Amino acid sequence: MKKHLISQLALCAGLAFTALAAQADDVQGSAQAGAGKVWLCTGCHSIPDYRADYPLVYRVPMLGGQNAGYIAVALSEYKKGERKHPTMRAIAGSLSDQDMADIGEYYAAQTSSSPINPLK
Repeated sequence: MKKHLISQLALCAGLAFTALAAQADDVQGSAQAGAGKVWLCTGCHSIPDYRADYPLVYRVPMLGGQNAGYIAVALSEYKKGERKHPTMRAIAGSLSDQDMADIGEYYAAQTSSSPINPLK
């Protein structure tokens, strides 16, 4: 009985993991769509050497050229509370998975010569 229960739990866990992986694969970001979603990001992330001082002093990174997947995962971690910054958590909390993927793709496409956001 115990072996049967363990095998059923393992099967359920495997199916849940597969479903989550499939759902993550379904979200395809668009840099073009992301351009309309980064307006709030640029207030901090486009200022060279900017430091936010609430609740602690944080160095705010420039995002241009960063890996799209990394940005989407970071935003998701802020939303879930796994990363601790109150402003980023509030902003990420308002974003869908599609928004996060779009923002990631937008910043991944930025270079030093990008005309839309030259400061990245």
